[in-house]
Amino acid sequence: MTEEKTLVTKTISLKKYGINSPLVNYQLNPEDLHEITIDNKMGVETNSGALAVNTGTFTGRAPKDRFIVKDQITSDKVWWGEINQPILPEQFDALYHKMVDYLSHQELYVRDCYACAHSDYRMNIRVINQHAWCNLFAYNMFLRPSEAELENFKEDWLIVNAPDFKADPSVDGTRQENFTILNFTKKIILIGGTGYTGEIKKGIFSALNFVLPVFRNTLPMHCSANVGKEEDISIFFGLSGTGKTTLSADPARRLIGDDEHGWTLDNHIFNFEGGCYAKVINLSKEIEPDIYGAITSGALLENVMVDKKGVVDYSDTSITQNTRVSYPIDHIKNIQVPSIGKNPKNIFFLTADAFGVLPPISKLTPGQAAYHFISGYTAKIAGTEDGITEPVPSFSACFGAPFMPLHPTVYAEMLSKKIKDANVNVWLVNTGWTGGPYGVGSRMKLKYTRAMIQAAMSGELGDNSSETYTIHPTFLIAYPKQCPNVPSEVLCPRNTWEDTHAYDIKANELANAFHKNFEKFKAYADQTIISGAPA
Repeated sequence: MTEEKTLVTKTISLKKYGINSPLVNYQLNPEDLHEITIDNKMGVETNSGALAVNTGTFTGRAPKDRFIVKDQITSDKVWWGEINQPILPEQFDALYHKMVDYLSHQELYVRDCYACAHSDYRMNIRVINQHAWCNLFAYNMFLRPSEAELENFKEDWLIVNAPDFKADPSVDGTRQENFTILNFTKKIILIGGTGYTGEIKKGIFSALNFVLPVFRNTLPMHCSANVGKEEDISIFFGLSGTGKTTLSADPARRLIGDDEHGWTLDNHIFNFEGGCYAKVINLSKEIEPDIYGAITSGALLENVMVDKKGVVDYSDTSITQNTRVSYPIDHIKNIQVPSIGKNPKNIFFLTADAFGVLPPISKLTPGQAAYHFISGYTAKIAGTEDGITEPVPSFSACFGAPFMPLHPTVYAEMLSKKIKDANVNVWLVNTGWTGGPYGVGSRMKLKYTRAMIQAAMSGELGDNSSETYTIHPTFLIAYPKQCPNVPSEVLCPRNTWEDTHAYDIKANELANAFHKNFEKFKAYADQTIISGAPA
């Protein structure tokens, strides 16, 4: 007869928030949260020891259902519009009271944690979760205080997360039943009606994207970062599908973080998070060994298909293409401890250009860097969304528009100044198509992209001079004539096309898309940024 496991748990009162639940589990360890989820039939264990759950109706973020309370702090600073939608303080208060009343009748899971690895910028967070697996996500993704630090813990921000609570749009001021609402005066984030855990992490990221620039003169960045043996830091910006995770995972360099970082006045780069939240679509041990190896006990898989033996089929997208895993960063072997570095040397803007017209690597001036940062270009290809049959330009300001409360030019001007002050090299890297657009040309070989990034970091691509670089006639960016381990003909995109006239037409088409997208920023941009545009 096996001995039955007894759950040893601490509790905590939530009455100061208006929550009167008698069943509050405080600071449970990952193993207990794992077991509770399985016991409640909300997840299954995979053969690697990870927990797999289904997040329900929502398998991704809902940017149209994200709101910011419009009050004295935010009214004149937030860039209001489709991305940052206003909600009234009284609407927030009414919805908050409805949520805490609902949660008073639920068993809850509370975690104290923090964001920002740099002690000067530390943001203490208390997360109140309706479900155990959401609390495991918070354990994985945020930084974990020591027992001593928990004794006198006081949160700076509160997250109230209730996936099964649904708003009434006709009463509550939301668009539909799900919502994420940030209140910068009360420092509370409400998340309801959605089980997608990414809303928890991006809620805090959105808060930091306001707090750090406005109050701390520190630049928040949606990027990955790593550090080399010479303590030089490389930063990788890129939207989904551009290779940000793959290219920042370098066996010769230590990972600082895979998604969210700050850049301080004294040129420190620090991770906001304590974990990684990686896509696992078509994951394999051969292509992504670090991520594959991190999916062990403590990891949380979302919306993957698991067979009766616990085997995960990473190629199965029947639930969603946005299959995910979260895990503590120390599940990765080659990491920087703590997640802080100094001396940023190179910034890489990654784009998967499906038009096949951008050079595979280009060196940008500070003005061009700011312009391309604001633009945040990549391309959607056929099959990624309903109705897309040919490449479509996709722009996301600062490579993370859905999480940026301020106007994009605020972040771009901060970045531009830091690039100049720290003498950082900025590169535009096309991981997309060459030899023609999607459907005609081919995807840039990963080994070439890795070789170009390595050459950029080592200094082998040299200075931007007429002897070593060529200026692109349409985009006015400088690309190298030679690169170690890369055929020279690959470096000039026009030369890879059989029909050079067709190339010129397509290049002008993309340049016009850049101009059209930038119109909404032009009135706010300074001359340095404007000078970075294509011809």
